[in-house]
Amino acid sequence: MARTDNDTWDLASSVGATATGVAVGRALATRADNPLINDPFAEPLVRAVGVEFFTRVATGELDANEVDDGGEFGLARMGDMMAVRTRFFDDFFLEAASSGIRQAVILASGLDARSYRLPWPDGTTVYEIDQPTVIEFKARTLSGLGATPTAGLRAVAVDLRDDWVTALRGAGHDSTQPTAWSAEGLLPFLPPEAQDALLDNITQLSAAGSRLATENMPNASEAVPLMADRMRQSTEAWAKHGFDVEMTDLWYGGERSDVVEYLAAHGWQVSAVGAAELVVTHGLSAPASIDDEAANFAGLSYVSAIRQ
Repeated sequence: MARTDNDTWDLASSVGATATGVAVGRALATRADNPLINDPFAEPLVRAVGVEFFTRVATGELDANEVDDGGEFGLARMGDMMAVRTRFFDDFFLEAASSGIRQAVILASGLDARSYRLPWPDGTTVYEIDQPTVIEFKARTLSGLGATPTAGLRAVAVDLRDDWVTALRGAGHDSTQPTAWSAEGLLPFLPPEAQDALLDNITQLSAAGSRLATENMPNASEAVPLMADRMRQSTEAWAKHGFDVEMTDLWYGGERSDVVEYLAAHGWQVSAVGAAELVVTHGLSAPASIDDEAANFAGLSYVSAIRQ
């Protein structure tokens, strides 16, 4: 179902189901022979959402290699890709903390459990922003597991399409102090103009020395339609195993700003590393071949920036 300006979701539908799918990837990555990450909360969070197909994959009951063709959105590749992505953002936050930054903001936090599993320094406050139903579900589920945050956690229950800046300030965020920001797996779910507005708001709230981690797809106008098509192909394969959640047409197309160029023009010192390069760096296997569609994703990079 195509997106609308005021659409809503839970963790078993639409955009919310992608957050659960990402948690499945983290569960697969955690179970790997030589794991790059350790997310003990990913599997129980997926189980709590209650999508049977996702639960069977996350727990290992269903072998991801038997589900689809291993493409860019295939389950067989998801563990490796989520391992690399999660490790990048984990390292980003830990490096920011080691530099002395003591407040972090996780935008569209979904089922991210970094507030519970990373070794945050004493005095660190982590703000998690997401829709109220998502915030409430994760807090209730983790509490039921006996989990406690490893930082001062402040949940900000607000849709990013609403006035999240005021909500964040109301939760205690201090824009005069440096902040570590993450916008992980978020930007393609925003209209192009909303992407710019989000980056502008982050810049407005960032004191000198603040840091930001996100992703960039230089050829986004071509890649986004293909992302929808690849997701459609994958979910058709998953349907043979009982998957019945609508997860297509979730991304916004159209020309959008190159994130690296946009941030550099707005006072950030920016660096980027290709996702494919990180796969090799961490000793994971690259795809044996890249078809024409997958080649459109080859430009995906992970971006880190420091506010000047």
